[in-house]
Amino acid sequence: MKKKDVIFITGLSILMGIIWVVGEIIMGLWIAVNTKGHIFWFALIVILTLVISVWHSMLEDESDLEDPKRAKYERKKNKRKNK
Repeated sequence: MKKKDVIFITGLSILMGIIWVVGEIIMGLWIAVNTKGHIFWFALIVILTLVISVWHSMLEDESDLEDPKRAKYERKKNKRKNK
C-alpha cells in the first residue's frame, strides 16, 4: 500500500467519522428517531466508507503502469531532441 493510499483512507475515515457524529447530534437534538434509526445511520456510514475506499483502490495509477526503464529512455530521448 502506498503512502497516498494510506493518507486517503485515513482522511476518508476521519471525514466519515465527523459526518457520523454530526448526524448523531442532529438525530439526538432535533430529529426524533428510534434505535433502529441510529443503527441504520451507522450502517449507512460504514457501507459508504467501504464503497468509497474500494472504488478508490480500483482506480489505477498511471505511474504504476509505466516501465521505469522505458521512462528513463524517453526522458533521455526528449532531452537530446531539445538540445
